[in-house]
Amino acid sequence: MQIKFASVMVDDQAKALEFYTDVLGFVKHADLPFGEFRWLTVIAPQGVVGVELVLEPMGFPPSRAFQKALFDAGIPAAAFTTSNIQGDFERLGKRGVKFHGEPQVMGPIAAVRFEDTCGNLINLVQPLE
Repeated sequence: MQIKFASVMVDDQAKALEFYTDVLGFVKHADLPFGEFRWLTVIAPQGVVGVELVLEPMGFPPSRAFQKALFDAGIPAAAFTTSNIQGDFERLGKRGVKFHGEPQVMGPIAAVRFEDTCGNLINLVQPLE
């Protein structure tokens, strides 16, 4: 068994695609019509081959309340790893990414949260060992 898809709920798929590709540097992988929405996925060029992040539309009304509750509680919707957290923090900050603080060492990792412009907090993590 393996993970193929992971999802983040987004309030606007077009805005999400722009952020995840133009700002974060992911690559659009699938973009198919799916009723009033799209089956929209991105991949990380340096990521695990075959794993896709689904930019999931919030077509189910309770999903908005759930997303807001996670955000308000400071709970990330997803975590991405990096080998250079300070470099990515600086690079993405110059691109307008809103971070919640600066990278902090937490035992075996360094981490910082940022907003994805679509209602989510994302945890950026660098393993230190």
